[in-house]
Amino acid sequence: MTDNDTITLSRTKYEDLIDTRDHALAMRDVAGGAVETLASAEVDACLAAATPLAFWRQHRGLTQAALAANVAIAQSSLARTEIGRPGLKVETYARLAKSLRTRIENLLAGA
Repeated sequence: MTDNDTITLSRTKYEDLIDTRDHALAMRDVAGGAVETLASAEVDACLAAATPLAFWRQHRGLTQAALAANVAIAQSSLARTEIGRPGLKVETYARLAKSLRTRIENLLAGA
């Protein structure tokens, strides 16, 4: 093979190849401890929580007041968000994710 060789794949085969790569990278991160996994009971608790944000705060053992102070927002704003009312900026979610040691996507319902 040279740098000028061309390989043609169907879109389906290409997407399968990308999915396989992404899966292998994810499994590497899980095995190496870079990605936190949840036990079955924790997944059930997350699904039962009013919002993923509420689950992660409780999972980390923080009160609303403590988390709100950590990210410099009003406790009332956090409380409204935890029951599903919109209103926080993306930057605030980024600070929440960092404080909760998780990804922004994990804090959003339906993400």
